[in-house]
Amino acid sequence: MKNENIYILGIESSCDDTSAAILCNDKILSNVVADQKIHAEYGGVVPELASRAHQQNIVPVVHQAIEKAGISKKQLSAIAFTRGPGLMGSLLVGTSFAKSLAFGLNIPLIDVNHMQAHILAHFISEENHKKLPFPFLAMTISGGHTQIVKVSNYFEMEVLGETIDDAVGEAYDKSGKVLGLGYPAGPEIDKLAQLGNPKAFRFTKPKVDGLNFSFSGLKTAILYFVQRETKANPNFVKDNLNDICASIQYTIIGILMDKLKLAVKQTGIKHIAIGGGVSANSGIRKALEDAEHKFGWTTYIPKFEYTTDNAAMIAIVGYLKYLEKDFSDFDVMATARLKI
Repeated sequence: MKNENIYILGIESSCDDTSAAILCNDKILSNVVADQKIHAEYGGVVPELASRAHQQNIVPVVHQAIEKAGISKKQLSAIAFTRGPGLMGSLLVGTSFAKSLAFGLNIPLIDVNHMQAHILAHFISEENHKKLPFPFLAMTISGGHTQIVKVSNYFEMEVLGETIDDAVGEAYDKSGKVLGLGYPAGPEIDKLAQLGNPKAFRFTKPKVDGLNFSFSGLKTAILYFVQRETKANPNFVKDNLNDICASIQYTIIGILMDKLKLAVKQTGIKHIAIGGGVSANSGIRKALEDAEHKFGWTTYIPKFEYTTDNAAMIAIVGYLKYLEKDFSDFDVMATARLKI
């Protein structure tokens, strides 16, 4: 029995991506994501539209994940799903589906904290993958979250600092809106920033005590800056777009790296892992790689497909919990707010 393979179906539906993945032990067999383009028209995720789209997507996405993995439903050992945090309507779709399928197949149900999953995605087994030792510091950066977490083992995590207002992804998206860019604006700002001068315009970094973050003031400063300059020159944004994006990105990365340096100083931990959608940003990845040489850190940067919301990260937590026989009752409820 010891060598028997464990097959976990992971289901992720916390925001606007419907995803299903199959893991055989800690290795991925499939990771299917259906995104929702409709939100781009509104400049942000519309919760009601998101939950409706999840209802349409979840059956075909799960079916495709099982088919791609080359297994049958009867081979599944357990079903892991995102319990929270996230949009309540979206979470309910995934939770209800996972419960029904697990009940029908008479296999264990495993609830997963979305934020823990972003961190534990680093334990998906890949070729040439750097093994991450405990303890380590994890910085989770996304549209809804900005946190620095001390990770002592798989399920012992302590939030050392987090945003007191907006998340870093919001700062990117709101700045992009001011500049007339599409949604989500983060990837576009990142792309344009590579063509500009990061020191062309100076934005003041917010002063926040300890390891907490704040992006609300920076967002407002960028808005007032663009309004002021556009008043003097209506073509200001068009004429300076690359430099504005580079300057915004330089400031945001500076804020993140300052806090990480402080966290390393306070804890003495030099193993740094990143996760969440914004960790796909090329500027942040480069800053972390530079820190390896400059400060002697060891940095762990996930593959692109494990940065945005995906079910593979839910499935790996499911696998780790399965080994501990940490199963959920069928009366478990989705919750929009869930702490690490």
